[in-house]
This record gives sequence, structure tokens and C-alpha cells, in this order.
Amino acid sequence: MRALEELVNVDVPAWPELQEAFNSAAVELEVLTGTEGGDGASLLQLQVSAGSALGAMVLHCGGLVLDGGWLRIFGGRSSGPQTHLPSLAEVNQFPDIVDLAWRPTDGLVVGQDVLGGVFALNGHDPVASGRPGAPGRMTYFAPDSLEWEAMDMGYGTWLTWTLSGRLAQFYEGLRWPGWQGETADLSGAQGITVYPFLWSKEAQEELAATTRAPAPMSEILTMSQDFCQQMGLPAPGFLGVA
Repeated sequence: MRALEELVNVDVPAWPELQEAFNSAAVELEVLTGTEGGDGASLLQLQVSAGSALGAMVLHCGGLVLDGGWLRIFGGRSSGPQTHLPSLAEVNQFPDIVDLAWRPTDGLVVGQDVLGGVFALNGHDPVASGRPGAPGRMTYFAPDSLEWEAMDMGYGTWLTWTLSGRLAQFYEGLRWPGWQGETADLSGAQGITVYPFLWSKEAQEELAATTRAPAPMSEILTMSQDFCQQMGLPAPGFLGVA
């Protein structure tokens, strides 16, 4: 086990570079303030240093809200209610006391979008968890297919990718006219339900004609797991909590 001092005091911290990326982001971005002194407990649990993008996010940031609330990226515990965004520790149900024997069941959930799409960092054995991609690489649970998709990038590259303006292309076909107004007032624990469901032929042919409503993110994630079971699809595993 590496001590907190060793994890925090690194020769090249990642936070200054991340701040530069935030300042030059090509998307609407809100950077949430972390707790004073940083979330050392989560850093210890993850055993990642402040020299990594993930460690810097946990230590210095309460999370990111992108594109007016469409995408939420989790960080350390926040110093205030702000958008009520849960922390990485809360989403992944970290132990109350640091326990190095504990590991995320399937992978580390690092982001969620309003539709119930989930970005996760693969663990050491993705195959055993039924997930594509290599260990330590990003994956995405797509709400329109109810399946995991491999992303050929690590966490740091993914983080800067989300800031680059490519989200519009990534979500092409999943955004309807006026979506910005429907996400603007959501809290970080809410998403949007779509009916007919996103994986249905009706929704994929005419998304603008669907009925949409705010809902707790926990409810949306549970629905996805239930649909996978009902339709005989592979179980998605842990999708995080809200």
C-alpha cells in the first residue's frame, strides 16, 4: 500500500495540465469544487497518484458537468451541493474505511450521461466481467443497444476527448431538437427517460417524436438492467449508483 503522502507528492502533478484543458474546452463545462484538502480517502482506495488524470480528478475536483448537464464525470467528494453530483466514491460504493482488498466488481464507473449511458474503466479481467476491450481501457454502456462498447483509450485520453467537442458526433442520433432545454434543470442524480425506449425501432427511426421526462438516474439504470434480462441480452453488470 502506498501512503497518501506518496500518492499526493509527485514530481509532475496532472492537475495543472487538466486545468489548462478545462480552460480551453470546446464544450460548455462546469468544474465542481472538491473538498478542501482533497479527497485523500478515495485516492488511497484507488491507489492512484496525483500524477495521473484520475488521481488529479479525485484529489482536486468535485466532478465535471459537460454540455449543459448531458454528461457528468465523477471526481472527489464535493465541497457543496452545487449540482448534487455524486462523487466517484459514492457512485462506485467505495468502502467507508479504506480497504485494499476491495475492488470494483466489474469496472470503475467514471461517467454517466442523461440517457443512462455509462462510461467505465475496465478492471484487470474484462472478459470475466463480460466486457469488451483491454484491462485499464475505457468502455461505454450504450442505452440504445443495451450493450458495452470498447473505447480504444485510457482514462486520461478519454477525459480530454470529452472536452474536445467530439461529444456531438458521439451522440449523433441520440439527441433531439431542443434537448438542451430538457437537460438544463436536471440535478446530477437525474436523467431522462425516453419512450418508446431508445433501443426500439420507433425511437431509432424518429427520436424527436418520443415522449421524454426527468427521472432518477438510479431508476434509469435499473430499467436498463431489467431490459437486458427480459430480452435475453448479456447482463451489463454494475452501472453505478446515483
